[in-house]
Amino acid sequence: MARIINLLNQKNHYLEKFYSLNETEILNLNEAKFHNLEPFYQNRESILEVIQYIDVQISEIDEKEEALSIEERREIIELLAIKEEYVNRILAQDLEILSCIESAKSSIIRELQDLRKARKAVGSYKSRISTNRVDEEI
Repeated sequence: MARIINLLNQKNHYLEKFYSLNETEILNLNEAKFHNLEPFYQNRESILEVIQYIDVQISEIDEKEEALSIEERREIIELLAIKEEYVNRILAQDLEILSCIESAKSSIIRELQDLRKARKAVGSYKSRISTNRVDEEI
């Protein structure tokens, strides 16, 4: 069962990388730096593909292959607890990332609405000037 322990360690390693990647991007998003979103999502997808591959490897291990010692069981339980902690932290990060993006999106929409209002006001002002000049010339 050393193989399953090794695979669980690898999975936790990649979950840690995923978590660190999110942490870095959250700092960027909080500073309104959105230039790195595409590479960020590509890196996340790559890590998720590796984690998915590890999950397949774990599922293919024959459970009856070897009996687990008490120490191996404890180690597996500990590794699964670590995995669960990373997954919960990553879910919280994802909510924070979505919140940052949604906030920026709302801000952009407000700016566009303000810009439309300003253009409409300027357009109304320009059309009055043209009408007044035409009336004066007649």
